[in-house]
Amino acid sequence: MSASEIKFETMTESRVWRVMRGREIHEQHRVSTPLELFFDLIFVVAIAFAGSQLHHAISANHALHGLVSYAMVFFAIWWAWMGFTWFASSFDTDDVPYRIAIFVQMTGALIVAAGIPSAFEQNQFLTVTIGYVVMRIASVTQWFRAAAQSPRFRKTALRYAFGVLLAQLGWLFLLVLPKQYWWWGYIFVVVFELMVPMWAERAGMTSWHPHHISERYGLFTIIVLGESILAATNATQEALAGGLFSANFLLFCLGALLTVFCMWWLYFEDEAAKRLIDYKTAFYWGYGHYFIFAAAAAAGAGLAAQVDYRVGTAQADATVIGYGLAVPVAIYVLFTWLVHKRVSQSKGAWVFPLAALAALVTPWFTGYTTISIGLILVLALGIRATLCGVHARRSNV
Repeated sequence: MSASEIKFETMTESRVWRVMRGREIHEQHRVSTPLELFFDLIFVVAIAFAGSQLHHAISANHALHGLVSYAMVFFAIWWAWMGFTWFASSFDTDDVPYRIAIFVQMTGALIVAAGIPSAFEQNQFLTVTIGYVVMRIASVTQWFRAAAQSPRFRKTALRYAFGVLLAQLGWLFLLVLPKQYWWWGYIFVVVFELMVPMWAERAGMTSWHPHHISERYGLFTIIVLGESILAATNATQEALAGGLFSANFLLFCLGALLTVFCMWWLYFEDEAAKRLIDYKTAFYWGYGHYFIFAAAAAAGAGLAAQVDYRVGTAQADATVIGYGLAVPVAIYVLFTWLVHKRVSQSKGAWVFPLAALAALVTPWFTGYTTISIGLILVLALGIRATLCGVHARRSNV
């Protein structure tokens, strides 16, 4: 047997079972793994389903109902993704038991995706709940394994395991809770879920990797923005197939491209990893991304609804359709400023809250919402770049 064959066999055998210890917080060359990227792609299926249902709700003039259902479904998607991402940053072993647990989580994500239409159309969350619980129970097994094999983080891991397990019992209890108490129960369980990591990490912060976390969030942002482009492109293809081709429609296409491109630019202007060094900043930054991810995907639904309006298939009026895009873009810009720019102590970032406000009032003043929002974001980024340039020149004097 050659040396290369021996090396390959050793590597393969080592992946069967590894001790789950906390990884080094300053580990060099820590990047997203192929399994993590595959995991993200599975979750994008659920995001695409949620965005599609929101698109149809906006076009059918059921925007408020659609937004509530979307926010609830997206919480399940986002929180399960969050749990996996932060756990993997600290305890990824990439061995057989770990991969099997991730497979179960991905299966749960697909179950959630399958239940999204009934959640929107019938307010029936049984399938979504089952899929979510499947994902989270797999996470519980991972935390118990970490507790058993990593003495340094045993107390923290046990807090996570029992906290997440108790939350899942809460979700299952909601399935039989009388309707008049359901909303109160839902809010309670959501708050409980959000409090579990805060309580667990107080026993000892897990060894998540700042640059790895920053990269994982950035890649997921790109994927979600890609879903927005796909939703708008599919709607545009249907419009062109129906013979809709005019100067106004080309202006809409330009506005859509500018909007999504500026949303990408806005997020990736600054590097947040070097600021993710303490307990409070990590929670502030990590939790705030719910609004960034949800708004990025919702922007695609808003763009698709804009096409429906131009084709003449939308039942909502121009103002409702306009806010279907303006609201998610404004939320995205505002929360990117709150949790990304402020964390990075970005210069001249004060312009972005003003841009969010300008985008939010656009549907009241113009029928060209998409191109107007795109130009607002271009202007905001231009002002920010100018201010940064002036600051840099003054610092070099």
